[in-house]
Amino acid sequence: MAVELRHLRCFLAIAEAGTITRAATRLHMSQPALSRSLRALEEHLGARLVDRSTHHLELTPEGRVFRDRAAAAVAAVDAALDPSALAGRPLRLGHTGPALGEHTAELLRRWDRRHPSTPLELLRVDDRTAGLLQGKVDAALLRAPLTAPGVATETLLTEARLAVVAADSALARHATLTLADLADQPLAINTVSGITRPELWPAAHRPTAVVTVTNTEDWHAAIAAGRAIGVTPASTPRMMAHSAVAYRPLTDAPDVPVLIAWPERGAHPAIPDLLALARETVAPGPLGAPPAGAQV
Repeated sequence: MAVELRHLRCFLAIAEAGTITRAATRLHMSQPALSRSLRALEEHLGARLVDRSTHHLELTPEGRVFRDRAAAAVAAVDAALDPSALAGRPLRLGHTGPALGEHTAELLRRWDRRHPSTPLELLRVDDRTAGLLQGKVDAALLRAPLTAPGVATETLLTEARLAVVAADSALARHATLTLADLADQPLAINTVSGITRPELWPAAHRPTAVVTVTNTEDWHAAIAAGRAIGVTPASTPRMMAHSAVAYRPLTDAPDVPVLIAWPERGAHPAIPDLLALARETVAPGPLGAPPAGAQV
């Protein structure tokens, strides 16, 4: 017989009431049913928890140890399932670097004004899903399509792509660049959270050499040293600029979608508010800031 949460509640009621009779009354169940629950728990643990040799039941040494563990477990479950507590916990929004780009600060300001009882925590997580699939965040801002069971996504906007080259390189002298201009250069790839791969280029003109890194800082460093070139969304220099590299519009590369992703089930109750505010913040017009041009 599998042990369930109800077995822990039965045991705690017996430990507090001191008799099967009183515990059964408190739980609105029959004495035989309560006794069976206690026996099932003891059989599962392989230990006697209650000394039944006297009219007033006493916990055994094992029972006293288990009482504390059971109480902590029940309290944790009750806290996790308390809707009022859930509504007040922070809403964790993951991202891999640029977040919502130029709209990030405005999103945070509006959230603080409208939802002061639910803190919005912006967390950078170096992971392709910004920690969403690992349960580290409640929602994530992503720049690559995500198809995973139980995950919903919505595209908020699109961004142009920029070429990223060493500031003292010959390529930096160009006002704009094309994929063909970059094809003979080693390509810096962030294998953990980056979205650019050689497949961005036409099959016959793809970079043949790559420099792999695992974070944005090392990606910038490789490009600044002239070891590679990179491609990135237009929001990167606004949020994570590097003085030793140059950002140039990449005129023939497809735009990057900016998505928000969240669990379809068990989502934080404030997710609908976050979605509504994100849509409003990125929308052009009086309520939303129009997208600005890339700083190059």
